[in-house]
Amino acid sequence: MSMSPSTPSNTFAAQSASSAPARPHRTAKISRATSESSVELWLALDGTGVADVSTGVPFYDHMLRSLAKHSLIDLTVKAVGDIEVDVHHTVEDTAIVLGQALRQALGDKSGISRFGDATVPLDEALATAVVDVAGRPYVVHEGEPEGQQYVLIGGHFTGSMTRHVFESFATNAGLCLHVRVLAGRDPHHIVEAQFKAVARALRFAIARDDRVVGIPSAKGAL
Repeated sequence: MSMSPSTPSNTFAAQSASSAPARPHRTAKISRATSESSVELWLALDGTGVADVSTGVPFYDHMLRSLAKHSLIDLTVKAVGDIEVDVHHTVEDTAIVLGQALRQALGDKSGISRFGDATVPLDEALATAVVDVAGRPYVVHEGEPEGQQYVLIGGHFTGSMTRHVFESFATNAGLCLHVRVLAGRDPHHIVEAQFKAVARALRFAIARDDRVVGIPSAKGAL
């Protein structure tokens, strides 16, 4: 009577896989309501970049969908605000909630890569972003051509809001964020290249790395 040869390595692997602790789902849901806006936001860090975004500001929706797509963060945003006054309140409050949700979903940041960088082209535009999930908010934003801050994109989104979005997001997420525009002529492309660069840098920074044991900091906390 013949018997199949034993495969202890496969058995051990199966036992190890079954006994390995399940990784927590990195998700967050945050709501914020003021006299100027109401924002409901949900995100999942380990997603595929699926986005359902409605802020009443079409170009901003486009940028947030792009951010989700290229960071692989699943994102749902429902925001209503006094856009008849100005889009500023809705755009800012959405960025605040996005940052708060990212911070909450990251938890103690154990096992993440922490740093990320990316340089992204969009036709004539080129932008680079560097992210440190350090817990210490800091933003450097440079290189936009003079006049970009006054451009109205899509009839609603003022160019100056780009920097304000990054500042509000990074401050509430606890990110050190450097964004630099290296080239660009078309205002739409200049903004979109920045959002895509931030998304790609963020994707690398928040990714789990199996070689990282605990919190990626010599002082043991981020």
